[in-house]
Amino acid sequence: MFKRTGLISSLALLAILILPTLGLAQKKDKGPAERTISGVVMQADETPVPGAVVQLKNLKTLQVRSFIARDKGDYIFQGLNMDVDYELKAVGTGKESAPRTVSTFDPHPKVVINLKLKP
Repeated sequence: MFKRTGLISSLALLAILILPTLGLAQKKDKGPAERTISGVVMQADETPVPGAVVQLKNLKTLQVRSFIARDKGDYIFQGLNMDVDYELKAVGTGKESAPRTVSTFDPHPKVVINLKLKP
């Protein structure tokens, strides 16, 4: 009976030592928690469009955030959830870009999408 108790104690000790290590390995596999989407708004001839309004729609909540493109036509949205699909479009100089989607299946934490206004 003593041998069986010793074996059980040894297995319990081994489990106590190994299980926390497995838990840490699982946490490392988890990807980034936040996403950044950035890019440049351009005319059809690829000249930047400062002052264009870039709209980002959260396709889960339908909330829309806006960003006014800076002097070089660039924009950025930070702190976005990796578990949400987003739709982007730009409006400027009386024209609009085609909508673009960033999917939850895209694993990249930094996504660059340049938006061209339709002629």
